[in-house]
Amino acid sequence: MTASNPLSDESTLHLDSTAHLMNSISSRLADRLRLVSPSGRRRPAPAPTPPALVLVAHGSRDPRALRTVGALRDRVRELRPGLPVHLGHIELNEPLLPDTLAALGAAPAILVPLLLGRGYHVKRDIPEMAAASPARTRVAAPLGPHPLLVDTLHARLLEAGWPPARDAVTHRTGAVVLAAAGSRDPDSAADTRRTARLLADRLGVPVIPAYASAATPTVGTAVRALAARGRDRVAVASCFTAPGRFATQCAQAAPWIAAAPLGAHEAMARLVLLRYDQAQARTEADLASA
Repeated sequence: MTASNPLSDESTLHLDSTAHLMNSISSRLADRLRLVSPSGRRRPAPAPTPPALVLVAHGSRDPRALRTVGALRDRVRELRPGLPVHLGHIELNEPLLPDTLAALGAAPAILVPLLLGRGYHVKRDIPEMAAASPARTRVAAPLGPHPLLVDTLHARLLEAGWPPARDAVTHRTGAVVLAAAGSRDPDSAADTRRTARLLADRLGVPVIPAYASAATPTVGTAVRALAARGRDRVAVASCFTAPGRFATQCAQAAPWIAAAPLGAHEAMARLVLLRYDQAQARTEADLASA
């Protein structure tokens, strides 16, 4: 058996230690040099990845609904390249919101409800699903009421045949029924009434909110009430994000023209991003004050 050479072993250990130290120094130097531009100026640190934006749709058995919210998601992505944008449904369609959040893991996310006022889904369903997920989430405000929502309602009415300019006949005999899903929550009704007032200011004619379920008046009742006031050119504005059973029923009650649902209009995509930005600003303010 050959005896080991202590001096040789110590030299090898010394060389290994020196090589490791030099590699460590080289690695740190390279990391620092990446922050320096060729001109010698320090490069700015890379921006942190923003929280994911999760569009929260209700869900519908109507296949047009899934196509519509998918198109809205794509439009949001076009307006904000680099922002991770996902879709989750409360019910009826995949992906369901819990599955979308589970796929995000522990990443931060801001949930933007594709709902048009405060109600049970905004106050209870979505926060409870968010709380049960591993993701670090914040729930943004619903899309309505807001002037950008009114921009979309107005655009859809124009597409359906509403006069582009105010005229004497429409001012005297025209009116709009703002058709919404309906809710027993008084805050939801208050938000719909606010949207109706904003739309009335835009059009210069009466706008009456009406509902497909859970609240009154119905669209038919609102149409008859307007007719009793001499308003016989009555349009139905669809205060629904996407096509579905309620939107179809309300449109069928229109005595004159019925506007399409809000859909993937650019103003809707801008409103989604506004709600996202507002929620992110609140998160940053909370962290700063903590």
